[in-house]
Amino acid sequence: MSNNKSSASGGFMDKMKNLTDTNLLLTITIVIFFLMYIGAIIFQGEGFLKPQTLFNLLNANAALIILACGLSLVMITGGIDISVGGVTALVSMSCAVYLDFKGGNVFVSVLLALAIGLAFGAFQGFLVAYLDIQPFIVTLAGMFFARGMTTIVNNAPFNVANEAFQNLKMTRVVIPGLGSTNKKGVYIDAYVEIGVIVAILVVIAMFCMLRWTKLGRSFYAVGGNQQSALMLGINVKRTRFISHLICGLLAGIGGYVYFLHVGSGSPSHATGAEMDAIASSIIGGTMLTGGVGNIIGTFFGVMSLGLIQNIVSSAGLDQAWWTGITRAVMLCLFLVIQSVVMTRKKKG
Repeated sequence: MSNNKSSASGGFMDKMKNLTDTNLLLTITIVIFFLMYIGAIIFQGEGFLKPQTLFNLLNANAALIILACGLSLVMITGGIDISVGGVTALVSMSCAVYLDFKGGNVFVSVLLALAIGLAFGAFQGFLVAYLDIQPFIVTLAGMFFARGMTTIVNNAPFNVANEAFQNLKMTRVVIPGLGSTNKKGVYIDAYVEIGVIVAILVVIAMFCMLRWTKLGRSFYAVGGNQQSALMLGINVKRTRFISHLICGLLAGIGGYVYFLHVGSGSPSHATGAEMDAIASSIIGGTMLTGGVGNIIGTFFGVMSLGLIQNIVSSAGLDQAWWTGITRAVMLCLFLVIQSVVMTRKKKG
């Protein structure tokens, strides 16, 4: 009997040790998000009980979810891309100018956004993967270039008046049965913007790719140990190039979703978006050292950042520095958690 108990105990401990870093960090992120949301309901009133509050969180952060997915992919391979905010601004301004000043077509504006994102991803990916230049330096230059090009395209902010674009912008996906009654007794349907649907599809596609495809496993292998990846027959250079290419594509998609949300072009658009995307990825469990990350965790990382901003605003602390301080505390907390997880791994 004692041998059986010892065997069972040993099996349980083995399972605990074999709990992957990715799954552990993902679990921690999800638990903390729901604890924060429950705390907001308890301490800040019933406003957080309304489903539309959660949907508004998605509406405001749909573009960031897409950008953060791209960042997570690059970070999983051990790289970084800080150009995505600049690419978002360039996409918004280019599409705005094309639609309003050139009388353009909405479908073609989408293709323009994708082309801009792919161009940045391909060029930066080539420099990083095949010329072996540090990704931080390459994408820093990409950020400066994108911001400069945004100003060259048009240096003054303006709202887009294109009718077809406005119709697309105002498209709402109604969530049946989750509406609420306002103070006047009028029932209002719960809804999400079309950008949220795009963001969710991107999350699902990225999750499936990383979890069930050979390419997805290659990203983790390259980020974990490039030499081991080479010994496994993985083309490390091509894998790193593809990660930046996909990140650029997602920056183009995220840029257009951002454009749909704000409905304007401005050189100041998406300022700091790259840092928010990196912070969201880290909070979601993606490690800067590479090899560890989960797209679902990234999704909850974005939602956590958005939620903490809502909580701070609801508490009456509307000044920008309070949001910055609380985000910094949250980021430091998750960095400490990652450090503890890595220590656990080494001891294991």
